[in-house]
Amino acid sequence: MAIRRVITIGGSDSSGGAGIQADIKTFSALGVYATSVVTAVTAQNSRGVQAKLDIPVELLNSQLRAVIDDIGVDYAKTGMLPSSDTVETVAAALKEYKVPFVLDPVLRAGSGSALMEPRAIDTLVQHLIPLCRVVTPNLPEAAAISGMAIRTESDMRDAAIAIHRLGAPAVIIKGGHFERGTAAGKAVDLIYDGRFHELELGYIVHEGILHGSGCSFSAALTAELAKGHDLYHAAVNAKEFVHYAISYGDAISGFRVVNPTHMLRMDADRYRVLNNVNDAVKQLSRMRGFRELIPEVGTNIGMAIEDATDKDDVAAVDGRIHPTHNGIHTGCIGFGVSSHVARMILAMMQYEPARRSAINIKYTPELVYACEDAGLVVSHFERAKEPPGMATMEWGIREAIKEAIKASNKIPDVIFDCGAHGKEAMIRIFGNTATDVVNKLRRVLNWTKG
Repeated sequence: MAIRRVITIGGSDSSGGAGIQADIKTFSALGVYATSVVTAVTAQNSRGVQAKLDIPVELLNSQLRAVIDDIGVDYAKTGMLPSSDTVETVAAALKEYKVPFVLDPVLRAGSGSALMEPRAIDTLVQHLIPLCRVVTPNLPEAAAISGMAIRTESDMRDAAIAIHRLGAPAVIIKGGHFERGTAAGKAVDLIYDGRFHELELGYIVHEGILHGSGCSFSAALTAELAKGHDLYHAAVNAKEFVHYAISYGDAISGFRVVNPTHMLRMDADRYRVLNNVNDAVKQLSRMRGFRELIPEVGTNIGMAIEDATDKDDVAAVDGRIHPTHNGIHTGCIGFGVSSHVARMILAMMQYEPARRSAINIKYTPELVYACEDAGLVVSHFERAKEPPGMATMEWGIREAIKEAIKASNKIPDVIFDCGAHGKEAMIRIFGNTATDVVNKLRRVLNWTKG
């Protein structure tokens, strides 16, 4: 199927966190082609909207027709429509071209600054609500459109019914944070299309103003509808998308900006990590002398994604690498398959986030000397000093790093220990990538041959 063409019709946010900027990021992350029509230009930052210029309706109309007549549009999303004239111009074009669209009734910026003339709300109710496929107000917007105070979930339901009666085929009220008795807070969104449905995910605690979440949700909903999902499943996907966009948002100058591209970046990073570990294993299989470096417990090599937090963020060899008569045997490469290599990489990343990969090889004094001769920073820990109840990898790696920093003010490339009762001695080589680790290992082998 050809890529779906989606247009955002809204205001430009100079801070980059909301408006058409957020919409385009979201559309790109979700795999649809983004076009845009600018209705207003704002000068805004974390302190609010300093200035605003509405685009003349003649230019607005020209933008709409230039895009629709040439590129075409499968679905649209409206955001900031600052005036009655703007609303009427957009409504006329969408009606003429029979474009299905999501109506996001943006009344105010996250900072509280007004983005729509009060009288334009009535125009929106009259001209756009009956045309849209779904309208997505937050609580204040739903209150303004319905004319009702919304303080409880029961009020949300009443407001959704009232907006539905204004002509909207479906209503999604973004509920934000509602406390349910003594239960943990939930971010509850309410769908009404003649029947009620709830979308519920854990509320994300954050400091300061949250910027761009509403725009990103309605844009994600638009993209999912454009791809053919029904309303409920499109809304579920959009809710999950925004949940992660908020979770991995960026704190910038006093407000938290959602990050619509996080999942795209994370997926790309996981793909790169798998490929890098795979390349490293191929190099190891061809490396002369590597077979003799494999300890009795086997070798593993792993690499973490950026911002890794647990073993599921670390790719390694399932079942480790073992020597065979003619070479080595390796299992499949995947995420979450080795808690051992993951623990030592995650411990290292606490001190040096860029150092995301490691390999373990057998210990000999000669190999330690070769590491030093190869110009690598070497440190060690003693298992006998391990405190009771501590995990060896987390404790040992941290201790060795502290010792290296104390001695040379450098993060070690190599950390070894001489073993203990029932524990095999081991050398661990760290690097920024798995292929970087292999290159360091190759340098060590060259010194042993020298």
